[in-house]
Formats: sequence, C-alpha cells, structure tokens
Amino acid sequence: MSSLPAYSATPGALPIHRQVSEALVRDIRAGKLKDGTCLKPERMMAKELGVSVGTLRKALSHLEALNLLKRVQGSGNYISYSGREAGIHNIYSLFRLELLTGGGLPTAEVMSAGRVEKPDFLSGLGTAKWAFQIKRLRRLNGLPSTIEEIWLDGDRARGLRASQLSEALYQLYETKLGFTISHVEDRIGVSTPPPWQPKDFGPWQAQWSCVERWSYDTQGKAVEFSQNWYNPETTTYVARWAAAENGGSGKTNQNGKDEGTARNTEGTENTENTENTEGDTPC
Repeated sequence: MSSLPAYSATPGALPIHRQVSEALVRDIRAGKLKDGTCLKPERMMAKELGVSVGTLRKALSHLEALNLLKRVQGSGNYISYSGREAGIHNIYSLFRLELLTGGGLPTAEVMSAGRVEKPDFLSGLGTAKWAFQIKRLRRLNGLPSTIEEIWLDGDRARGLRASQLSEALYQLYETKLGFTISHVEDRIGVSTPPPWQPKDFGPWQAQWSCVERWSYDTQGKAVEFSQNWYNPETTTYVARWAAAENGGSGKTNQNGKDEGTARNTEGTENTENTENTEGDTPC
C-alpha cells in the first residue's frame, strides 16, 4: 500500500503546496505525525516528497499558521498538536474518510457532471426542479477509496459547467458560486454501490459502507446532498472531537449524528527556492 500522496498539477487540483500541507494536516490529525515529532531537514523532506524546497517551505508555513508546526532556530521543525480541533481550518476539514492506516490526500476524478431532474427524495434540497449532479471517483494517496454521487441545488448551480469543477468542491462553492458550507450532517449505513462503479475500483460486491451527507449554508439551508460509498479494503470513516472545545471541525448532536463546521482558504503556488536554511537543521 502506498504511504506517500500522489501530488498532481492537473486542472482542478489544488496548488502543489496546498496538497502537501493538506496531506500533512491529515497525517497529523490521524496521529501519524505526533506532537513533538521533529521533521526531517527540509531539503531531504522535499526530495522524498518529490517537490521543490520552496514548495515545501510554503506548505510548512501554512502549518505554522495553523499552529501545527513550531520552527526552532538551530534545531528544526517540530509538530505541535495536542488533539485540539478548534481553529484548524484546512480545506479538507470535513472530509471524514481516511486510509485504514490513517490520513491520506484526497483527489477526485469526475466521471460525469450536468443538470438532471431532481429526484423525489431530494424534495428538501432547495426549490428548483433540477439539480446539478456530479459523479466522481475519489482516491486517497492514489489508492481507490470512494464512489461519490453529489446533487447540488439547482438555484445555487446556475451557470456552473463541468469544466469549472475542482477537487475541493466546498472551496469552489465559496469562491465561484458565492456561498459557504457552514455545517454538515452525516448518516452512515450500508448500501449497494451505483452500477457505474468501475470494475477495477475496489471489490465488486453487493454492499459497501455508505455515508449520506446533507450540507448546509450559513443560513441553515440545505444546498447539497451526497452519497459516498467507500472501499472497505482501503478506507474507513473517522470523526474526531475534543470534549473541551465549543466549535471547531466537529461535534455530535442529540441524535448522535455527525455535524461539523468548515472554512476554506486558498493560496497561490510558489516554487521559488529561498536562501533560508533554518529548516535544514537536523533535530
């Protein structure tokens, strides 16, 4: 099983430095990079990840901004994470699926996308008679993970084209469509994967675990519904909370349903190398 993310510069993908930082954040949350861990010297780490030193430093700067990394002059870069969730606003905060070994960088491949008549079971999804449906295959560190069907409220998707879709849809909604996903509700069960499941995308069996998610905007209106069938050979569902927190990325309600809040941020890619060598100091 692959242990490293497969970074991609394909259309719709996050900038490479954000892919690196997102992968590291997910590994930190999963406990693969523990509090106090000293990272390898930056040049060595960049070589192992297959990115430039400048790209890695930009990713590490993002971790530092999230208070997940401490740079110690003359010593090195150290992970700083005590299990808290509040204040860690990364792009995939609400993506709850991980590799069985923890973490994993999510990527997405669009199989089809377009306007469809809204099915009866989505009567609570806005007032439009149609929805924008997206079918995607998702991978974690390049490994087959999830079969995804998404319905976006037609009133929110006016003018949206398949060519505009990005891997981080919540970010797309915020930057292109003008609304923010503020919280979600997940229900986990067992269901039959859709008939368009590729033969080579996980075991072909009658039942997979399935996450049904309703996503809501800041006004509390349902704007998206999705079904996510995840590959039992590679993937598991994980939700984390800290009892002392009042907010952050997740909480439980009285019905035992998983809810969470999100905030998406974005930057531009810069692979320029700098002369700063502080992070090259071995721990």
